[in-house]
Amino acid sequence: MRLDAAAIGRGCRNRDIRMFRHLCGTELEHFRNAARAEGPLTVACTQQAALFTEEAGERTDGIEFVNVRETAGWSREGAAAGPKMAALLAASAVPAPDYRFVTLTSNGVILIYGCDEAAIEAGTLLADHLDVTVMLKAPGDITPPATTTFPIVKGTIRNARGHLGAFELTVDDYAPPRPSSRDRFVFETSRDGATSRCDLVLDLSGGAPLFPAHDLRDGYLRADPGDPAALLRAVLKARDLVGSFDKPKYVNFTDALCAHSRSNITGCHRCLDLCPTGAITPAGDHVSVNAEVCAGCGQCAAACPTGAAAYTLPPADTQLHQLRAMLLAYHDAGGTRPLLLFHDSQHGGPLIDALARHGDGLPANVLPFAANEVTQLGLEAVVAAFAHGAAAVRFLLRTKPRHDLTGLSRTITMAQAILAGLGFAGRRVATIETDDPDALDEQLRAVEPLATVSQPATFRTVGKRRDLLRFALSELHRVAPSPTDVIALPQGAPLGAITVNTDGCTLCLSCVSVCPTGALRDDPERPVLKFVEDACVQCGLCQSTCPEKVITLKPQIDFRASRAQAQLIKEEEPALCIRCGKPFGIKSTITRIAAKLEGRHWMYPAGDKRLEALWMCADCRVITMSEQQFDPFAGVPERAPPRTTDDYLRQRDNKS
Repeated sequence: MRLDAAAIGRGCRNRDIRMFRHLCGTELEHFRNAARAEGPLTVACTQQAALFTEEAGERTDGIEFVNVRETAGWSREGAAAGPKMAALLAASAVPAPDYRFVTLTSNGVILIYGCDEAAIEAGTLLADHLDVTVMLKAPGDITPPATTTFPIVKGTIRNARGHLGAFELTVDDYAPPRPSSRDRFVFETSRDGATSRCDLVLDLSGGAPLFPAHDLRDGYLRADPGDPAALLRAVLKARDLVGSFDKPKYVNFTDALCAHSRSNITGCHRCLDLCPTGAITPAGDHVSVNAEVCAGCGQCAAACPTGAAAYTLPPADTQLHQLRAMLLAYHDAGGTRPLLLFHDSQHGGPLIDALARHGDGLPANVLPFAANEVTQLGLEAVVAAFAHGAAAVRFLLRTKPRHDLTGLSRTITMAQAILAGLGFAGRRVATIETDDPDALDEQLRAVEPLATVSQPATFRTVGKRRDLLRFALSELHRVAPSPTDVIALPQGAPLGAITVNTDGCTLCLSCVSVCPTGALRDDPERPVLKFVEDACVQCGLCQSTCPEKVITLKPQIDFRASRAQAQLIKEEEPALCIRCGKPFGIKSTITRIAAKLEGRHWMYPAGDKRLEALWMCADCRVITMSEQQFDPFAGVPERAPPRTTDDYLRQRDNKS
């Protein structure tokens, strides 16, 4: 492949850039010398990473390996790929912080769930390696093995939960076989509600999976019993699942930021709706994320409006730093109209490699950006990409996704609405759903050439997703072709305002008490309701809590909101205590209450001095009642005596 050192130098400024023809062979000494020097070192080769790591000797960190061959150089347009190489190298230089792990431990106790001899055969293959139990669902005429080397029972799994090392199954129609079974299994009397605990589940039943997004459930293996090759692969994989296994803790969760619920009233439930594995469950005012079950799709973090759920692989701000470095280096190196291709390593990586080795390779303006999961990318990443000069964004997906992509679809819809509102014409954000490298090539080359911002933004910010999104939006608005102040967004957007029917609002301020972000505010000195749009996350708690049902969510983005003062929604004259003059409530509310009670309630006869207590603050009301020796029970209408337990027992006995 051709290397354009000049373009790389323009994109990767203040770097010592050296080119070689055979660095892993005759020129290896140059690498050894570079490895002995201080400072970070980037090697634009991943094929020989193991060799270079070995030759680095005692140096164990500070060396990055970047693939510029399959992603850039091996292409029909490889001669023009210098700016892309600079972009890839610049992005790799952004360090990612470490992340935590959770440990799953398996002792090799496996339940094989099937319907016929295939399950027993799988048990025979695994019996020397694992602690096997075979459970047959509605077994037919199956001949018992001559020698019992592992338990064989019957049962139907009603429900399943857990993960590698900690599965718990509820089984109906459970029964062990009779030892006297001769030509076919004869089972004892069955029972429902049995519990089975195991470390692994091998499902050969051929029925519906036991778990949602079953491909993402660690320790749950599934194969078609009629496919010998698939069955063998599952058996071999199960055999190796013994011991302790570390998996990333994909999501850090901050309870205090969660806007799920207040006082048993549900507000935001975006993450609950999107989690494909059921790892997220309600836990009082917030939700709980089961790190052992979480498969790392990242949709919860991408959709979380407050930043309570934060993805760690890598954090959102690190990802934005990498995007910034990539796009700015590409621009500085002379690249034009970059098409950003978000992909994962498991699916997108091999597809790009195959296209480079057997096809025309990626076009020179296509910048591949690898993520752990493309669904982890939120609105802030797309907005920042366009602010930094991207012409278009494509998400590379499988033809048959492993889990629901509703969260990503919402992100794309919101991004497209914002971009269109700011004057970015054309289909700027979309998906490419294919497992075929030739189809990938065809769809990439079919993307129409679109204009970018005239002067890309250079901002670099840190923080949680909410802060990143705010800043990225303000920068995009600044450099957009046709800046617009207000853009309507689809339902479910994490940005917006509220509308309040002030005629029905009683200023009870219930909405203020439940607002998790302080978007709704009051004033301790007077009856006031204020709203700060920049703080609103559209969680819906105010709408759900309002007793008068006068609040409606209004998803939108107002680019002036970050600079605007709190909006006055409603203000009324306070009720002043007639004894001390202190404001203690709302005058119109006290007037309505007094009008309803005077002469209509036994405690407040018309013209009685007791009515004055309604116009006093709590302290003065107590003092006045004490001075007047006010008896709250005087004049109580006679009523039937209260019913006691004896009355109820006597009534029951009479009926019997």
